[in-house]
Amino acid sequence: MMRLLASLLMGVMVLGSMAMAQSGPLRIEITDGVVEPLPYAVPEFVAESSGANQLAADLSRVIAEDLSGTGLFREIPEKAHISQITNFSSPVQFADWKAINAQALITGAVSVSGNNLEVKFRVYDVFAGQELGNGLRFKGTTDGWRRMAHKVADAVYSRITGEGGYFDSRVVFVSETGPKNDRRKRLAIMDYDGAGLQYLTDSNAIVLAPRFSPTGDKVLYTSYETGFPRVFVLDVGNVQRKVLQDQEGTMSFAPRFAPDGKSVVMSITQNGNTDIFSMPINGGNPRRLTSSPAIDTAPSFSPDGKQIVFESDRSGNQQLYVMSANGGEPKRISFGQGRYGTPVWSPRGDLIAFTKQNKGRFHIGVMRADGSEERLLTASFLDEGPTWAPNGRVIMFTRETQGADGSAALYSVDVSGRNLKKVRVQGGASDPAWSPLQ
Repeated sequence: MMRLLASLLMGVMVLGSMAMAQSGPLRIEITDGVVEPLPYAVPEFVAESSGANQLAADLSRVIAEDLSGTGLFREIPEKAHISQITNFSSPVQFADWKAINAQALITGAVSVSGNNLEVKFRVYDVFAGQELGNGLRFKGTTDGWRRMAHKVADAVYSRITGEGGYFDSRVVFVSETGPKNDRRKRLAIMDYDGAGLQYLTDSNAIVLAPRFSPTGDKVLYTSYETGFPRVFVLDVGNVQRKVLQDQEGTMSFAPRFAPDGKSVVMSITQNGNTDIFSMPINGGNPRRLTSSPAIDTAPSFSPDGKQIVFESDRSGNQQLYVMSANGGEPKRISFGQGRYGTPVWSPRGDLIAFTKQNKGRFHIGVMRADGSEERLLTASFLDEGPTWAPNGRVIMFTRETQGADGSAALYSVDVSGRNLKKVRVQGGASDPAWSPLQ
């Protein structure tokens, strides 16, 4: 197992020798440098019942796509395999997998009974000749086979890296269709990899900035359907929605849930001034958290719910500030050149992601909560609106390319700045928000 981990961690930093001695999982933070992807093999899972052959093949492919898509793993193609896995219970011929330099081996079996699906799997450290942990099995329905594959991939990822996975998650975003002069924007939801697309709204009104609740069953967003920006809350299961803040003479926008899901922070504009307010999710009077002649917006809670990071132009241009979740005097944390906006706290609590505009270029970057160790991960004509994967390893954001038809797309990048790639989404897409693990 240590050899397998050592290969994966080439060019990365392990957080402390004490973590290695703990009985819990090893915590790994990839910071920078070049990571040599770990070679692994995932033979097609064994079909243990009639009618399971196609599902076994499909599950294996999605698992491989999940792992390889991280940039940390490199699949050894099936045509290079020497051994074949025809029986899930048979002993593994480790010498055959060593010969093709597979350092991790994933085997599995699938059985179907009516609409019921069972998947079991094992993960092996090939060079150590031993299983990593104990075999697991998941039960569900055939309709949910993709989610089952994501669960297996999450478990494999966690066993090899020591981190939580993020494949069994969803993304809510603004779907953009139609020509640039008549663009239709609707809220949509999909699996993290673009599969299972569903629309949540069907209005022609502009919608912006959807945000998941901590349990993933509700979404906050801003809509212009009343003629002014208003914050709505939507139940993902039945797509029922209601206006959360509808005080006459005000505009509300940029909402986000508190970590406990019981309250919401948002920006409210009244009498020409924009401040950050908090209010219960079930309704009530908004409570003012900031009070300045500046525009205070885009609030985001720390994972422990004790602090809020937000953007403000109180210093003359857009900068990032941190304050107590109860309000009070904020502290500026951004001091680099350019303008900073759309901050969002990592689920780990260690970093804050943001959008930066400087010298005509847009960037997605990260910094510590005190503003130190700023790093820019991307550079483009227009990159904005970062959102974190549930494990704090990957950031998804909106990118618009110069000279295109004006439609935006979703991209993701590792927190180290590696593995930049486009997310597979039909049509234009913007304003992504990642769910917690399902």
